[in-house]
Amino acid sequence: MRETTKPPGRGSAVWTLVIVGAATFMAALDNLVVTTALPVIRDDLGGELADLEWIVNGYTLPFACLLLLGAALGDRFGRRRVFGIGVLIFTAASAGAALAGSTDALIAARALQGAGAAILMPLSLTLISAAVPAEKRGAAFGIWGAVNGLAVASGPLVGGAITEHLSWQWIFWINVPIGLALIPLAYRKLAESTGGNDRLDLVGTALVSSGLFGVVLSLVRGHEHGWTSGPVLAGFILGGMLLIAFVAWELKTSHPMLPMRFFRSRTFSAINAASLLMFAGMFGSIFLLTQYLQLIQGYSPTEAGVRMLPWTAMGLVVAPIAGRLTDRIGGRVIIATGMLLMGTGLGWLAALAGPDASYGPQVPAFVLCGVGMAMFFAPAGAMVMGSVPRRDEGIASGVNNALREVGGALGVAVLASVFATRGGYETPRTFTDGLTPAVWLGAAAVLVAGAVVLIAPRRARQAPPAPDDRDEPAPVLVP
Repeated sequence: MRETTKPPGRGSAVWTLVIVGAATFMAALDNLVVTTALPVIRDDLGGELADLEWIVNGYTLPFACLLLLGAALGDRFGRRRVFGIGVLIFTAASAGAALAGSTDALIAARALQGAGAAILMPLSLTLISAAVPAEKRGAAFGIWGAVNGLAVASGPLVGGAITEHLSWQWIFWINVPIGLALIPLAYRKLAESTGGNDRLDLVGTALVSSGLFGVVLSLVRGHEHGWTSGPVLAGFILGGMLLIAFVAWELKTSHPMLPMRFFRSRTFSAINAASLLMFAGMFGSIFLLTQYLQLIQGYSPTEAGVRMLPWTAMGLVVAPIAGRLTDRIGGRVIIATGMLLMGTGLGWLAALAGPDASYGPQVPAFVLCGVGMAMFFAPAGAMVMGSVPRRDEGIASGVNNALREVGGALGVAVLASVFATRGGYETPRTFTDGLTPAVWLGAAAVLVAGAVVLIAPRRARQAPPAPDDRDEPAPVLVP
C-alpha cells in the first residue's frame, strides 16, 4: 500500500508547526516539569526517594513502551486522527493528575499522560515532514528542536514558578485549556496521511511493548530493590527475551512493525544510539541538579527555575540556527560538537558541586549545556527522517523517540542509583557526595553520544526500501 496524503484545505506548514509544536511542547515539558515541584509534592503527599522517582518515571515508562505503537496506529488509521486522540488522552490525564490526592493516584495519572504523549509524539515529525518542502525541513526541524529543547530545559522553571505562586496542581491544570484548543485545530488544519503498511502488526506490537516494559521497569526499580534482586533481574531477562523475539518476528513477518532493514543504515543506527545516550546523561543530571539548587543552595522553586535559564534560553537562539546549518552541512558534526559542549558543561557542574558552592561560577556551565542540547534536537530529527524512505518516516520517528525515552528512564535510574550509593539526603555534604559522581557519569554519557554519532557517514544514506517498493512511485496526493 502506498502512502497517501490528503491536503488539509486551508492548512499550511505554519499551522502544522504551531499545532504540532504546542502539543509536543506539552508532552516534552511534562517529562521534567515536576522536578522542581518534587520537594513540595513530597511535603504535600508524602513519599520517599523511590516515590519521587516514580512520579517522574511513571510518565517515562508508558511513554517509552508505547511510542512504536503510537507510530504504527498513525500509519494505519491516519496520523492526524491518531495525533488528535493522543492530545485528548494527554489532556484528560493532566486533569486527573491535578486532582490526585495521593502519590499512587498521581503516578497513575502520570502513566496515562505518558500513554497520550506516546501516541502524539512520534507523529509530530511525520506531520511536519509531510507539510514542509524537502529543502526547508532542516529549518522546520530546527523550530521543532527549539520547542522541544525549550520544553525539556524550561520544565524546572515552569514547574517551580507555578508551584511557588499557585500550587503544584496547576502544573497539570495548565495543559487542559491548551489541549482542548488543539484538538479541533488539529482536525481542521492538519493534513491527513497514512503510512505504507495498512496492516497493524499485533504480534510485533505486543512483543516490543512488553519487552520495553520489562527492561524499563527494571531500570527504574534497580537501585530501589537492588540491581541483582530477583524481580529486577527477571525484568531484564524476560524483557530482553521478548525484545529478541520481537526482532526474530520482524525478520520473518511480511508486514513488520519495525523493518530491520532500517539498521543497515549507519546513520539510522548511530543517531538512535546517540539519542539514547544523550537523553540518559541529560535527564539524569537535570533530575539531580534541580534538587541541588533547592535543597542545598536554598533557592525556592521559582528561583531554582530562573537559575536554569542560562541552560533554557540557549535553545531558542541556537536550535533554529542548528536546523538551518543542518540543511547545508548535515547534522553529524553539529551534534558531535554539541555533545562535546554539553559534556564539558556537565563536567564543570560536577567539579563545582559542593555544599558551599556559589551560583555565579555555574552560569558558564549551564550555558554550555544549553548550547550543546540545542545543537542536538534539530540535526537529530533531520538525520532520522533522512535515513529512511518517506513512507517509513512515522515508524522511524517512533523508534527514535522510544530510545530517547528509554534513555531518559535509564539516566534517572542509573544516576539516582549512583547518588543513593555514594550519598543521600541526610546532609548537604552527603547530597553533594552523591551528586558529583552521578553528574560526572551524565557528562560521560553525552560525550560518548558525540563519539557515536561520528560513526554515521558524512552524507546521510537511507535504509534500503522494502523489496516490493523499489520501483514504487512517490507518494501521491488524493482528493
